[in-house]
Amino acid sequence: MRKFVVCLLGLVLGVSCGVLSGCNNDTSLSKPGSSGESGSGAVYQKITPERAKEIMDSGEPYILLDVRTDEEYAEKRIDGAVLIPDYEIGVRAVSELPDKSARILVYCRGGRRSANAANELLNMGYTHVYDFGGINDWPYDTVSGS
Repeated sequence: MRKFVVCLLGLVLGVSCGVLSGCNNDTSLSKPGSSGESGSGAVYQKITPERAKEIMDSGEPYILLDVRTDEEYAEKRIDGAVLIPDYEIGVRAVSELPDKSARILVYCRGGRRSANAANELLNMGYTHVYDFGGINDWPYDTVSGS
């Protein structure tokens, strides 16, 4: 059922699920996801929270980007996350995320804002953007407070 929904969503968005991901639910870093395109042909990769955690634990550099509101961030977040609300990406990303080739792991609450932010980052020229959906699906530790 999940594969059907992913494929149907891809078709609704005008993205061919079969061409980009084969609808095989492969979330490895070597294959692009079916979740978004920029004008340059770059595609952000939709990955699972488990894959995001593997990247975070790998020792390789990454930026963890929370695109929720200040209030949501203070209530609960993944430790080490940088906050740039989705509605401020276009204004703040260039100064706060100057390396457009950096690996950026994006999350929000449920997945919609992270997908939009990932697409916007690609359109701004960022090349390694990974969306792992929402903190609601994050099975690992979180922190709270300002």
